[in-house]
Amino acid sequence: MGWSTRQLAELSGTTLRAIRHYHEVGLLAEPERRANGYKNYGVAHLVRVSRIKRLTELGLSLKQIAELGDADEHPEDALRVLDAELDATIERLRRMRVELAQLLRQAAPTDLPPRLGRAVADADVSATERSLAVVLAQVLGRSALDTYADTLRTYEPDPALTEFDHLPADADEQTRQDLAERMRLAPAVRKMLTDFPSFQDLSADAPRGEDFARRTLAEAALDLYNPAQIDVLVRMNR
Repeated sequence: MGWSTRQLAELSGTTLRAIRHYHEVGLLAEPERRANGYKNYGVAHLVRVSRIKRLTELGLSLKQIAELGDADEHPEDALRVLDAELDATIERLRRMRVELAQLLRQAAPTDLPPRLGRAVADADVSATERSLAVVLAQVLGRSALDTYADTLRTYEPDPALTEFDHLPADADEQTRQDLAERMRLAPAVRKMLTDFPSFQDLSADAPRGEDFARRTLAEAALDLYNPAQIDVLVRMNR
């Protein structure tokens, strides 16, 4: 006298749905049926279901278990691969916890790397400059971002920078030229130009290359600044 599907599910600590699914995907052989037509499971089925349940709890997918075939009693190679994957996941989660602790402790923005986020928050830059920092974080390498964060830590508000933030698109040429000259003298701008005298210095370690960084930042500038502001930036960098 064997077990019904429900009894097998209860014995193995799984569900009716799971056992039916194991049948559907070919992981569990169909049992013989009793005279009344009901399935009649034996010990071999219990062993098989228990093994499948254990392997899935460890992290193997049903597809991986199926690929093991008869070697699923002790799939050493598959378990070693899984162990390496879990090790990488644990390390990733550890880094995430470190970042979360920093965010909670210092109320840094969540859309920026922790160090840069803290620098942006402390510098109290404009919303536009904050958005630009998000773009920079996506295209620049760690070295450039660290230098940029250090630059922001010495940020000093300046009337010229405030005027630039509110410069209308139809500002006349003389206004643009005067503003560009005054911005060059602003301590924050002078430090930025000193730290990054050329775009090559800014994008030297860009993960996806200098050309990608250049195009992305150019597109971001067109989105963030109006024509008069872009003209001022061009004049300032001449």
